[in-house]
Order: sequence, then C-alpha cells, then structure tokens
Amino acid sequence: MSTPTDVRQEGLTAAEVAERIADGRVNAQPDKSGRSIGDIVRANVFTRINAILGVLFAIVAYTGSFINGLFALLIVANSGIGIIQEVRAKRTLDKLSIVGQARPTVRRDGVVQEVAPDQIVLDDLIELAPGDQVVVDGVTVTSEALDVDESLLTGEADAVDKAPGDQIMSGSFVVSGSGSYRATEVGADAYAAKLAAEASKFTLVDSELRNGINKILAVITVILIPAGILTIFNQLVISREELNDALLGMVAALVPMVPEGLVLMTSIAFAVGVVRLGQRQCLVNELPAIEGLARVDVVCTDKTGTLTENGMRLSEVRLLSDRFSEDELTRALAAIAASDPHPNASMQAIREAYPDSPGWTTSAILPFASANKFSGVSLVDAAGDSRGNWLIGAPDVLLDPESAEAKLASDLGATGLRILLVGATDVPVDTRPTAAVRSGAAGGNVPGTLTPAGLIVLEQRVRPDAGDTLRYFESQGVQVKVISGDNALSVGAVAESLGLGDATTSVDARKLAADGSPELVEQVDKGITFGRVRPDQKRAMVHALQSRGHTVAMTGDGVNDVLALKDADIGVAMGSGSSAARSVAQIVLLDNKFATLPYVVGEGRRVIGNIERVANLFLTKTVYAVLLALAVGVAGLIAHFAGAAPISYPFQPIHVTISAWFTIGIPAFVLSLAPNNERAKTGFVRRVLTKAVPNGLIVGTATFVCFLLVNPGGPGASLGGGAGHLNGAQIQAATATLATMIAIAWWVLVVVARPMNWWKVVLVGVSFLAYVLIFLWPFTADLFELDVWNGRNMTIAAICAAAGILCVEVSSRILGARLDRRAAAEQAALLGEPVPVEPAQAATGA
Repeated sequence: MSTPTDVRQEGLTAAEVAERIADGRVNAQPDKSGRSIGDIVRANVFTRINAILGVLFAIVAYTGSFINGLFALLIVANSGIGIIQEVRAKRTLDKLSIVGQARPTVRRDGVVQEVAPDQIVLDDLIELAPGDQVVVDGVTVTSEALDVDESLLTGEADAVDKAPGDQIMSGSFVVSGSGSYRATEVGADAYAAKLAAEASKFTLVDSELRNGINKILAVITVILIPAGILTIFNQLVISREELNDALLGMVAALVPMVPEGLVLMTSIAFAVGVVRLGQRQCLVNELPAIEGLARVDVVCTDKTGTLTENGMRLSEVRLLSDRFSEDELTRALAAIAASDPHPNASMQAIREAYPDSPGWTTSAILPFASANKFSGVSLVDAAGDSRGNWLIGAPDVLLDPESAEAKLASDLGATGLRILLVGATDVPVDTRPTAAVRSGAAGGNVPGTLTPAGLIVLEQRVRPDAGDTLRYFESQGVQVKVISGDNALSVGAVAESLGLGDATTSVDARKLAADGSPELVEQVDKGITFGRVRPDQKRAMVHALQSRGHTVAMTGDGVNDVLALKDADIGVAMGSGSSAARSVAQIVLLDNKFATLPYVVGEGRRVIGNIERVANLFLTKTVYAVLLALAVGVAGLIAHFAGAAPISYPFQPIHVTISAWFTIGIPAFVLSLAPNNERAKTGFVRRVLTKAVPNGLIVGTATFVCFLLVNPGGPGASLGGGAGHLNGAQIQAATATLATMIAIAWWVLVVVARPMNWWKVVLVGVSFLAYVLIFLWPFTADLFELDVWNGRNMTIAAICAAAGILCVEVSSRILGARLDRRAAAEQAALLGEPVPVEPAQAATGA
C-alpha cells in the first residue's frame, strides 16, 4: 500500500482524499457505549416475570374486569426502572466520549487543518504536537524529539521515543517533541479499535440475586400450570361458576403465587443505590453491578492513575559533591523548574517541591531530547551574573557507569524510584560539543565537562486515600492484586508503601507461565504485585483467578485494560480513561477516585442484605398461596366425590390485595431502603428458601385449617370477584380465615425485621394497627366485605393464628441459628481463620 505520501510532505490532495472516502478507506467506526437503546428496552421488557404477569393480565382482560388487572402495572414499573437507569448511563457515557474526542491535525494539499477523527483517511499525513492524541495507527515520518506515551495501550508509564519509520499506535498521545506520521490502519483495523471490537459483545454482569430470583420464578412457572388447572376445574366444573368468574377466581389464586413485588423491590433498591452512588460521582451501567462488587473477593487494580496520581513527587535530593551547598542546589532547581514553559511530570514535581524561584533567568537552553535523555539551562541573576550551567537527565547517560555516583543511582532506581542527575558544566549548555570536549560520561553529547551535583529522587505520588481503601478491603477479606504494565520494582515499591506486598517479591509478568497453564494459576493466586503485564496477560490473570473460584473485580482506564475489564466479574473504569474501557465496564468512577469503591461495596451490601430480608416476605407469600390453592383444590375434589358441600377458594381478589398491603408491600419497601452493613454471602436461594418455605407452610396450613373449621360451604362460596357477592356467613368465614393468614404473616414480618430498633418497632406497630382499623372501621369493613362479629369464628381464627405464630417463632430460631453457624464458617474460611466449633462438637470431638 505504498504511496507517494511516504516522502511527500504536503500530504494528500483533495482528489486522493475523495477517492479514499469513496473506497471506504476512512476512519469511520460506530462509537457505541454498551448496548443500543433498542437492546436495553428488549432486555428489560422481555423478562420471565413480565411474561407471567402478561399472561395473567390477558386472562383478566378477556373477562373485561380490568380493575382486577391492576397488577399488570408492575410490568411497567419493573421494566421502566431498568430502562431509565441503563439509558441514563448510556447517555452519560456518550457525552463523555464526545467531550474527550480528539481533533487531529492533518496536512492536505500542503495546508494544515483540523478534522474530526472519523474524517481521517488512509495515508493521511497527521501532524503531532505535545498533548495530541493518536487516533489511528501509522508510521512516523518526521520526528523532532518526539516522545509518545503508550501507557493506555501497554501500561508502561515511561514515554517512548519515536524515530522516522517507527510504528505509532492509536490510543497513545504525545508527551513532548513534535513530528508527523502517515496513517496506515484506520477504522476497525486500528490497534485500539481491534481491542475494543473484541470486547464489544455486551455481557450482563453476573448477579446472584437476579439468577436466584429467576430460578425461583422458573419453579413457580411450573407450579402455576397444575395449580391453575386445578383451580379452574374446581371453580368451573365443581362449583359451576360462570366462565368469567371462574377465570377471575383462578387469577386471584395464581397472582399471589408470583413474587412480583420482589422483582419490583429489587429494582427499586438497585435504583436507589445507583442514585446514591451517583452523588459520589460513580456511574453504574447496570443495576446489579453494585451487588456484584459487594460479592467480590479479589480486586485487580492498576497502579498508575489508581493507586497513584498522574504525577511524581520529589522524595529527596542527595548531594554528590562538596562543591555545591544544599541551598545553592535548591535555588538552582527552583530556577530550572520555573524556567520550563512545558514541564513534564518530573519537572512539575521539582516545581512543586521548590515553588519559590530566586528570579534567575535563562541565558541558554538545551531542550530535552529522547536520544540524549537530558536537558539543560544556563542561568543568570538580575545583575547578569552567571548562576551556573545546569544539566538534568538520566544518570546512566550522564555518569560513568563505573563511578560511585552511578552505582548509588542504580541502587536507588532498583527500589522502584525514578532517579535524575543534576550536574554543572563549565560551558553554556547550548555549546556544541566536540570530540575534544567531552564529559566522563558513558554516553551522550554533553557540552563541556560535567560535574555531578546531586541525585534527584522522585517517587510516584500515591493517592492520599489509597491506603485507607486497601486497608478496608483487607479488613473485609478482599484480596488486592496490583497489575501494571510499569516496571515490576516500581509497582512493588508503590504497593509496599501502602502496606501491600513487598517490592522484592514483585513479579515480572515476562516470567509468568503460559496462558491457561496450572503454573500460571498458582503464580497469580499467590502473587500480589505484577509488573510489565501485557493486555492479553491481564485477561489471562483474571481467568486464572476465576478458575480458583474467586469473584474478580478489575479496575482500569486504558485500551490495554479493555479485555480484562470485560471478562472480570465486575469491570470498574476510570472516567478519564479511554471510551472503550468505559463502555465495557459496569461501573465508571467519574472522579477517578479508587476510594469510591468501598462506598460501592457498602451500597451493594445494603441492597443484598435488604433484598434477602424482603425476599423472605414475598416468598413466604408465594409458598402459602401455592399451598392454599392446591389444598383448596384437592379438598374441593374430595368434597365433590364424597357428595359434600363444595369447597372453593376462600378469598375475593380484594382480600388477596389487602392481605399484602401491610404484611409485605409497604414494610418491604421501607426495609429494602434501610441501612445494612452485613457482609455479602453466597447462597441467596438456599438461605431465603430455608426460612420462607417453613414460614409459608405454617401460614398456609394454619389458614387452611381455619378455613375448614369456619367454612359454611354451599354455592356461591367461590370468590372470583364476579357479579355475585358472598352471603353473610361466607363473609364471616372469609374474614376469620383472612385474619388468621394476616396475623401469622404479620409475625413473619416481625421476625424478618429483627434486630429491632425504634423505626422498625414503629413499622410493625403501624402495620398491626392498620389491619385493626381495616377490620373494625365500618367503612373499610363494608368496602372490603369483612365481618368480625362472629365470636366463634374469630375465636377459632385467634387459636389458629396463635399456633401459627408459635410455630413461626420456633422454626425461625432453629433455622436462623443453623444459617448463622454456616455463615460464620464460610466467613472464617474466606478470611483464613479457624472455623468456629460448637461446644457440643468440641465435647464429642466431632
């Protein structure tokens, strides 16, 4: 694909640009941040819970009694919350992408002009200056001390010198110098685009809550079919009701089986968490992501930009010669830093350490060049007197490698610190060196004779909150592994300064075993800090940790992090990072603060703990609704074949509605938003069902027994909600049965709300008083067809309720203690602590 542009400095002609655009050789590529809006809508609308509710609503709609189909509003609520949040996140990412978009400068027809990135064509001649972002791949054409930062691609913090003919990759940016390059790969063929394309397939974050609820819904879907058939047969054939009444009765029996409120409460709890995190400049792309991070037990983090700030800090200046005093050297460094109009990270650190310049000016300047690895200035004071000719640069270039100074610099550099030499020459720095005028250095064209003055010791500036964040994760049993493309010793030194690992044990990733090998899994599992890690190795390391059963979070900001971010259980991107990283991550830290992660963990724990709490309420209702529907259906069949009075479902739809108002609905909403700092535990389905199934069986059994004892029987007892209403005896029987069910369900609420505090006492107290009011106030009693004035029935209801409450209390204490022991054992295993042994086990040696 060689063209005259290899040597032609005026760039492409307008005709050549038009030809390439027509051929499709242009840098056009879709800039997507995650899923499209259509994908988001489909994913949130076509769910299992919506399908179940949709079918039941269609049945109600067939009867024409739309008032009984209000439960279908949950479809809108469930879908709307997820759609709104994900669309909001997508638009935020799109805005970030637009704000950070580069405007490259190209030369066409000999004229320099700015164009949009998607207007660059193959073979364009693109000019580069400090701060410019490289938007397509290419080959360097001209270079004037051109240094390029490729850290977003390779993780390497040091800038790379580019000479004519060297490759330049998209995603890097110019640190210093200037030059030009010819575009050789555009659009999807560019390096950064290839990485982004490999990660572009959208994958949902793994959510135990969502998976657990889906498993429960799958079981309920299977149960609904026989329960529905049995109920409709009992209503339609045995009780001989009208079709519409029978259908409504069936729906009234089936709707309580569906934990539709659990899905809604989960969505609301996640949404509130997203809002809270948004106040801390944390963008959540997917609602369940905050749950995922709360379950993470390994956090893989980059060093630069995460644990450290984007800059250096002056640690110390070590004098190397008696010819210079500390004050003289300090003043010279202050003047040198002040004279640099475009300071790099090292010079900026010197300027911050010595902000008070003596007011000296420069009489000569030697610009920094990557080939020489040093720069220099000649200084004069206000009177015009010389204040020295100073050079600053790499010690291995400016010093004789056999000298004591060079050995000291090497030893300091081996600890991960960045070392610069400052020295004085006997001639102005712009003096052209000759063969006869050389320093004693091992290399480099140094003007005059260099006298070493001091070593400038620089260290990367650690974020002030990084230490607290790492200590938080350690206290929570979460391992932190630092994975960086930078020098392994530097990575280890920074981590060690934060109390993490040891610089001497930092692993050079170039020595890691092959991807997928057992040796790699062992190395990654045992290691703490890793340097010189390639993008493909980051991904392999995530896979290695996952193969050991770890839940892995990966933080990153560059294109080199994209594949690892995508494959990690939770990807966390920095807001200032590449758009590719932001688009595949589930969480974006807009303020680039690693310290925000503990708040995300805390919010996830609140959601997990509270949803598990309210799930007990909803699934208890599901269990007793299933049991009641099946028991009434079977009892109806037995009564029919025995020639006894028909037995139909004991409640009207309105009874089913009010039974959940203050035992589940409102309390669940309040509990789902309450503070909760419990550690996240696995086994959501097991723990919830361990409590909900016994409670549901107790509620359902006590309610059915009460119904059998108070049921007057006779035609019309079916409460499908049609034109017919209950007679007086049937209303009294339904009231007693409903009172039993509500009383025991209310006690389940009391158990779930523990441990009690003042607001929980108010919550359960208001719930109790609300039902007292509903049952006793004539207006609500008439509206909801309730009658509590049958002493016999209400006495039976009280006895059944008391027995049920006692059973719930005993069951909850026994099962709760068992679950607590299991959770303690799992947590001890996670933290590497001895597993607690019960006294009985210790005594028997079990």
